[in-house]
Amino acid sequence: MVPWWAKGSHKGTSVVVKMENPNWSMVELEAPSEEDFLIGSTPTGSREKLRGKNAKQLTWVLLLKAHRAAGCLTSITSTFLSFGSTVRRRVASGRTDDNDIETDENKAVKTGFYNCIKVFLWLSLLLFCFEVAAYFKGWHFGAPNLQLQYILSVPLGFKDLFDWLYTHWVLIRVGYLAPPLQFLANVCIVLFLIQSMDRLILCLGCFWIRLKKIKPIPKHEAVADLESGENSFFPMVLIQIPMCNEKEVYQQSIAAVCSLDWPKSRILIQVLDDSDDSMTQLLIKEEVHKWQQEGAHIVYRHRVLRDGYKAGNLKSAMSCSYVKDYEFVAIFDADFQPSPDFLKRTVPHFKDNEDLGLVQTRWSFVNKDENLLTRLQNINLSFHFEVEQQVNGVFINFFGFNGTAGVWRIKALEESGGWLERTTVEDMDIAVRAHLRGWKFIFLNDVECRCELPESFEAYRKQQHRWHSGPMQLFRLCLPDIIRAKISVWKKFSMIFLFFLLRKLILPFYSFTLFCIILPMTMFVPEAELPAWVVCYIPAIMSFLNILPAPKSFPFIVPYLLFENTMSVTKFNAMVSGLFQLGSSYEWVVTKKFGRSSEGDLVSLVEKGPKHQRVGSEPNLDKIQADLKQEQKTRKTKHNRIYTKELALAFLLLTASARSLLSVQGIHFYFLLFQGISFLLVGLDLIGEQ
Repeated sequence: MVPWWAKGSHKGTSVVVKMENPNWSMVELEAPSEEDFLIGSTPTGSREKLRGKNAKQLTWVLLLKAHRAAGCLTSITSTFLSFGSTVRRRVASGRTDDNDIETDENKAVKTGFYNCIKVFLWLSLLLFCFEVAAYFKGWHFGAPNLQLQYILSVPLGFKDLFDWLYTHWVLIRVGYLAPPLQFLANVCIVLFLIQSMDRLILCLGCFWIRLKKIKPIPKHEAVADLESGENSFFPMVLIQIPMCNEKEVYQQSIAAVCSLDWPKSRILIQVLDDSDDSMTQLLIKEEVHKWQQEGAHIVYRHRVLRDGYKAGNLKSAMSCSYVKDYEFVAIFDADFQPSPDFLKRTVPHFKDNEDLGLVQTRWSFVNKDENLLTRLQNINLSFHFEVEQQVNGVFINFFGFNGTAGVWRIKALEESGGWLERTTVEDMDIAVRAHLRGWKFIFLNDVECRCELPESFEAYRKQQHRWHSGPMQLFRLCLPDIIRAKISVWKKFSMIFLFFLLRKLILPFYSFTLFCIILPMTMFVPEAELPAWVVCYIPAIMSFLNILPAPKSFPFIVPYLLFENTMSVTKFNAMVSGLFQLGSSYEWVVTKKFGRSSEGDLVSLVEKGPKHQRVGSEPNLDKIQADLKQEQKTRKTKHNRIYTKELALAFLLLTASARSLLSVQGIHFYFLLFQGISFLLVGLDLIGEQ
């Protein structure tokens, strides 16, 4: 009796499998036929034939899977070989990050920090070998399930020397190492939770602003006066472009500022050139002269004594006698390109608002998709502007001036003491002093000014060092003034705890201490532990909140989390340098720019501009193109850097991840493994422009 599902003709359907290996040919597998369903009614010979056929098909399927596995292994092997060759080249031709040390004090500080990391590394390697040997001798336990009673009850005569040593090591870490380590871990967890709560409150504030569509709106009369073209509200505006040896971007910034839609008679552009390269000075001076011939009200200034870096440059420019004729000053760094309507969208906010001292605009980035490093920077800065700056501007009328793309009331600058050269964050310094004087700030999230992100890790690292050492310098200097200031207690608390301590000191401290020191140590002292929600869940939630202002960057949420922890080394080192007034806190290194947008913007400007502008711009464009090509050739032969602190921490974390396997701590293993790989990539300079 043939079942109903076996009735009818079951014609075999061919399945063609193509083998990628040229030594193997194509094979055809057939679907089950009618005979396959009648095994019970077929004779013994036919049964053996069918079994042989099925065995042959199974063999080909297994060969296919073996082929796929071999292809996968080949791909993985080639990837590791390529990575290994890249590492060998970097190590052979690389220079360590100690080569840029200039002073003996800096060398002592950096060497001391590096030596501390090396001590932790060698100690972890020694303990790892000790723990592996103990594991193979039967010491199997995980944190914190250690039975001390059992250890103490075993008679000493039944132990060999190794067991005796390991028993006492366990007693030492239980009695003396675990308690202080757990206490320090708990302190960092509390700081971590406080900072996470602050981050959550900022995000809720940003959500409320979006929900209620809150944004600063200028007086209707001021906008109407500008649209009608009346000179009654075209105040005198001074524009300053400080620059130093930035030949890649000077043309685009000067061209953008000279194209601002504002009456020529009511604007003056100061190009403040601090370049010490004579060729760069000549190029900038020639560019200024060409725009003067086109009718732009622009002047060139060069200091012989370059004291005080950018603050000294701006202070020198404000001492000019003609500055008293101007009411506002707009500042743009050399790589910033304001849109033509920039002044028309910012200056009206000052009308009939005598307490307003600063209007800050948002940055946008022309090279945010250039490489992984610029994408990760875009996430950070998008959160900074859309969440931190906007929320602080709306609710407390205070935030740190970003140093560029902002308009100041000159009276506010003068009453606050003007530019001071006492720190490397002159922008934050003047903002704090102006706020203590009662001036209010406005942040415009819908007004963007284009600029360029650093594309190499070396440039980004130096920039972050300056951004995190300067605030600690300023905190030491401003703390007495904040305490004595005639402002409310809430504003004093907000400035001291939230602005300085929580966001400038506590954040880099716990990021480095908790994830780069305490977490690896808990793998070797398993009696002290970090919960999984501290290691994984809360950092993931905070990274998710950080990435919300840049939703297109969601695929990079894991690299962002790992990279932020990697950068905590640089930020922690900078924070300590600034807090204790060490030599490296006074370093000012101009961030390297590549002028990614200069060619396209200049071509666009030439095409849209009148013919008489075209004659003056084309030769310089050709010159810039030639310079860019020469720069690219030079860049190809430059040495890669080897960052020793990051490499040492990479091996420390990888060793700790291997130790975590002995305690079967899954989430800790994966976190330490990927964090160690992140440190390794950064230490070998495998992130950024390369």
